[in-house]
Amino acid sequence: MSKTIKPYKLDTSKKDQVKEMFNKISKRYDILNHTLSLGMDHIWRKKAIKMITNNPKEILDIATGTADFALSAAKYTNAKITGIDIAENMINIGNKKIKKRKLNKRIKLSIADSENLPFNDLSFDAITAGFGVRNFENLEKGLYEIYRVTKKNGMVVILEPSIPNKFPLKQLFSLYFNHILPFIGRIVSNDTNAYTYLPNSVKEFPNGNKFTTILEKIGFKRTKYFPLSYGIVSLYVAIK
Repeated sequence: MSKTIKPYKLDTSKKDQVKEMFNKISKRYDILNHTLSLGMDHIWRKKAIKMITNNPKEILDIATGTADFALSAAKYTNAKITGIDIAENMINIGNKKIKKRKLNKRIKLSIADSENLPFNDLSFDAITAGFGVRNFENLEKGLYEIYRVTKKNGMVVILEPSIPNKFPLKQLFSLYFNHILPFIGRIVSNDTNAYTYLPNSVKEFPNGNKFTTILEKIGFKRTKYFPLSYGIVSLYVAIK
């Protein structure tokens, strides 16, 4: 069992700390996300959406943040999208982006807990989650909630950062991920912990086959994972 990684050295729950962290960095989150990923985050989300092949009518975007995954889903599918997140400030920014793109009728955001989803069983044809699953306080509980609200034969796509395992990319990525990224993130976000938490949380996340095994334990079938950009991100696909 991996240890619980929290953003701050406090006695409060991981969930409360994650919420506080994202509320703090919300105004600079998008520019940091795009810059630190060298703009690749758009491509990763597109690849994930393209994996959804069941022509979904209803999509739920878990830990939607500022709604980038929801916006990608609107671009590449005809579905209606519901996005949820625990951080109010992130949702507010997401709503502004949705309004600017005149997608209010297709995308609805709300504040909700991914580990206690306010939806009925079998509600969605597809679920997306971009870089948020490792922030769950109880990973299996959150994944079970995703399973619960997914329709039979519904599809789930999850993006999470991962660590390359081949020389010399592994060494170069380690330098960037553990030193350069936290330094830039600390300066731009004004949060000394947020971008130190990121590499620490990635190290503890059950990457690759370990994660697909957990998905299968929850009940998902035909689970697969695809290393993207030489393994700095992993794309997970599962069917209920």
